[in-house]
Amino acid sequence: MRDFFVHSVFFGAVLSLAAYELGLLLKKKWRLAVLNPLLTGTLCVMAVLTLLQTDYADYNAGAKYISYLLTPATVCLAVPLYQQLSLLKKNLKAVIGGITAGVLTSLIGVFLLAKLFSLTHEQYVTLLPKSITTAIGIGVSEELGGIATITVASIIITGILGNVIAEDLCKIFRIEEPVAKGLALGTASHAIGTAKAMELGEIEGAMSSLAIAVAGLLTVAVAPVFAKLM
Repeated sequence: MRDFFVHSVFFGAVLSLAAYELGLLLKKKWRLAVLNPLLTGTLCVMAVLTLLQTDYADYNAGAKYISYLLTPATVCLAVPLYQQLSLLKKNLKAVIGGITAGVLTSLIGVFLLAKLFSLTHEQYVTLLPKSITTAIGIGVSEELGGIATITVASIIITGILGNVIAEDLCKIFRIEEPVAKGLALGTASHAIGTAKAMELGEIEGAMSSLAIAVAGLLTVAVAPVFAKLM
C-alpha cells in the first residue's frame, strides 16, 4: 500500500497541496507570523518523506507539475500592477531608485558575506540570485556556474524570512507609505514577499509585483559583473 501511494503519479502534488492547506489552517487559527504556510508546509512535507522513507526523486515526480504553474502565476501579478498604473507613473523615479537600491544592496550583501566566510566562487554565485523569483534565479545560478538546487533553497528561505518579518520591520522603522512597503517586499523577497504585500493592501501588492519583474531583470544584468569580483 505504501509503495503504491508513494509511487503514484500525483503523490508529490497531493502531498504538497495538503501540507500547504494545513499551513493555511494553522496560520488562520493562531495568526502568528512565524506560521507561514510555505514554511509549515515545507516542514510537513519533509516530515512525511522522512516517515515514509521516500526519496526526493519519487516525491518530485509528482510535485514537478506544480512547478509548471510558477511562471504563469508570476505573469498574473501584472494584473494588480495595471490597476495601479496611475500611481506608478506618479512615483516612477522613486520606484526605479528604490528597486535599484534594493538589488544592489542584495548583491553587495552577498559579496561581503562571501568574503567574510571565505566562500568559494561556486558558493558565492549560488547565493547571488537569492532575492529574485525562482523562475529567473535558477537560470542566473546555472549561467554563473552555481548550484541550482541550493539557489532554490536560498530563494525560498529569503522569501519566507521576508514574509515573516516584513510587517514588524515596517513598524519598527515606521514605514507607512504603501509604495515603499510594496517595493521593499518585492525587491527583497520576490513572490513570497508579494503574497504578504497583497495581504497589506492593493497598492503594496501592485508595487511588489512590479518589483519582482524589475529586480529580476536588473539582477540578470548586474549579477555577471558581481560574479567576476570573486
